[in-house]
Amino acid sequence: MHVYTKEEEDKMVLEAFDDLQRAYGASNHKHKFEIVAKAFEFAAKAHEGVKRRTGEPYILHPLAVAKICVEEMGLGSTSICAALMHDVVEDTDFTVEDIANMFGETIANIVDGLTKISGDIFHESVSKQAENFQKLILTIPSDVRVIMIKLADRLHNMRTLDSMPPLKQQKITGETIFIYVPLAERLGFFKIKTELENLCLKYQQPKLYHELEEKITKITPKLEEKIESFLVPIREKLDQRGIKYNIITRIKSPYSIYRKQEKKEVNFDEIYDLLAVRIIVEPQADKSEEELCWTVFGIVTSLYPEHPSRTRNWLSTPKANGYQALHVTVMRRGDKGEIGSWVEVQIRTERMNEIAERGLAAHWKYKNGIEDNSEFDEWFHSVRELLATENIDTVEFVDKFKMNLDTKEIVVFTPKGDIKRLPQESTVLDFAYALHTDIGNHCIGGKIDSRLVPISQRLKSGNQVEILTSKTQQPEAAWLDFAKTQNAISKIRSFLRPEVTELQKEGAEKVNRLLVFFGQKLVDDNIDKVKTFFNYDKRNDFFVDVARQKVDLTQVSKSLFQSPASSIFSFFTKNFNIMGGKKV
Repeated sequence: MHVYTKEEEDKMVLEAFDDLQRAYGASNHKHKFEIVAKAFEFAAKAHEGVKRRTGEPYILHPLAVAKICVEEMGLGSTSICAALMHDVVEDTDFTVEDIANMFGETIANIVDGLTKISGDIFHESVSKQAENFQKLILTIPSDVRVIMIKLADRLHNMRTLDSMPPLKQQKITGETIFIYVPLAERLGFFKIKTELENLCLKYQQPKLYHELEEKITKITPKLEEKIESFLVPIREKLDQRGIKYNIITRIKSPYSIYRKQEKKEVNFDEIYDLLAVRIIVEPQADKSEEELCWTVFGIVTSLYPEHPSRTRNWLSTPKANGYQALHVTVMRRGDKGEIGSWVEVQIRTERMNEIAERGLAAHWKYKNGIEDNSEFDEWFHSVRELLATENIDTVEFVDKFKMNLDTKEIVVFTPKGDIKRLPQESTVLDFAYALHTDIGNHCIGGKIDSRLVPISQRLKSGNQVEILTSKTQQPEAAWLDFAKTQNAISKIRSFLRPEVTELQKEGAEKVNRLLVFFGQKLVDDNIDKVKTFFNYDKRNDFFVDVARQKVDLTQVSKSLFQSPASSIFSFFTKNFNIMGGKKV
């Protein structure tokens, strides 16, 4: 650990605070410098004398997190103050009440939420790990700024991971790829998601990461030269049409290349779309945003032939995280006998680009108080539904939330042509519940493009679906095996709750009697040993099957509850004469 003088420390802290002030001053928010300075002084005093592993003053970490909040997420003074004080309650003698008295309830509540989800998510015990994860999820509906600041906190910790020992690095990167990367994507922070992915790869597979970095560095000048000649006619056409624009080129990230190599089983040299072009257009008074994007699309495809199956339209139906754009892959002609190559062109307006870069914060900015049912609003609603679900164990809760984070979705149509967005692999039953609870409860099947299908049939994008119902139909426990959406699962569980609750109680009592018989404590770890012995993942499902006599508890022996060491010792003492080495 490096030792700094008091003068060096003061200089570092003041420079970091000045950087934060400049970033805040450059933002579009109403500037409240006084309260930000007050929060900084309070946090600096609270953490006075505390050092990071690098030897730097600890206050540099909250300052960096606050800067990420304003500069990379577009958050305002409330979030900056909460970020500056996010470790105060956990690491010092100050309380949430102290912060409320000085800074108000809103900031105090955010700090309180951050304190509750502090520490590691991953744990040796699966159930404890799930509980830690659940705490994180519980903050989302109350104030989503909590999770956004936590994301900024994780990003800075990942950027400074060099100072951590290797085992800690592996644990932190494991947590990051498991939860924080999907959260960043779901909240629309694409740049943060990409950086977190790359940092995870850097520490999990350092040799591979540096090899990819070297290859990217080596090939970049050649790609940039080729792309410039590709862009010349596009710029000319855009200028002729009077369209104001900004063009950005980007190389695929190391993690993105790694994933493509894994998925497609190809070498680096075989990846054809290493370079992408982003055309960001300024709004025009005489054209809607969609018309403007399609105009640019027409210009690009008039100059270069498009790939027949690689055009993506997220204008009229944005992604679940609010992302809007037109993507088209076109063929760049080779120069001087060179082989041509595919180039992905992304077309967005300035508003779409800001939402793509700053996610949820930009969504709030453009929503501007209008009560629309946006993709984010629908997601928050689904999280609230999940949190309200009864009779669901913690591990299952985490599984469902992870599924809820998935932004991969399909677009299907009602008979009248209305659009419904559902997660990939959704079924006819999920679609029925998306229309109405009563339709789902009485669903007996469906018609996909006029073809009769069962309720378990998976849907594909573009399907037109008609739901068939019967007044005598009722939800069954078997429906939970193929229902995909949290909406459908929660509605089915709600209907089955009285029966399932009784079965779960009965099954739990039988397992408890088994533990008492073997002289074991009635604790989660022992229950999980029995559950795992019968190859069950979810405790409540296990209890239900025990009650229904689908599980034979007589197969369990006392050795299941012994530690590996004591089991081996027991085996040898029972079967061998230890002194003479002969079997008794």
